[in-house]
Amino acid sequence: MKVCGVNIVVEGAPILKGAVMWVANHVSWIDIFILNSCRTTSFIAKSEIRNWPVIGWLVASVGTVFIERGQRHAISRVSKSILELFRQEACVGLFPEGTTSDGMDMKSLHTSLFEPSIRDMVPIQPVALVFMQHGKRSGAMAFVGEQTLVNNIWHLLSSRGVMVRVRFLEPLNQPGVPVQATRTEIAIAIRTAIVHELKKELA
Repeated sequence: MKVCGVNIVVEGAPILKGAVMWVANHVSWIDIFILNSCRTTSFIAKSEIRNWPVIGWLVASVGTVFIERGQRHAISRVSKSILELFRQEACVGLFPEGTTSDGMDMKSLHTSLFEPSIRDMVPIQPVALVFMQHGKRSGAMAFVGEQTLVNNIWHLLSSRGVMVRVRFLEPLNQPGVPVQATRTEIAIAIRTAIVHELKKELA
């Protein structure tokens, strides 16, 4: 991120020890490296990323679990991988929107991969990634639409004043404490908390 000229400002109290699931909004391919700079994190990502030049290798090297979207047994396989990571006291990063946005709002969330956290009573901590440029909110770094990966990387490298505020919010539950909510209710709570942070500077 230093090479890319991205200044990272950590806010709140990230869970830095023991098993945890960090659930964040998704803006760019750099989200993985932003969160990984806070704590070594294993991510859940779509399998297509593995084939991206250079970035795919980097993403795989941080312990990413790739999910084959549309495959019948993909969710079950990935859920087992998540449970194994939790039992190793690992941090798992999840972008449940399933795609990127401009960072000004958050799309609806896929809920299936919350199940391992519920089952093992692992803390679920929402994280808001707030992208800024020259002190103002900006969607300029977002990897969205028809833009190619190469173009996005070039745009990032040629930009100045890029900062990401990584806001760690209150976890939905504590270690070993059952989650008293359905997956849908968890998704609503996470989205509500993150969107609140994303809208702050836009008011």
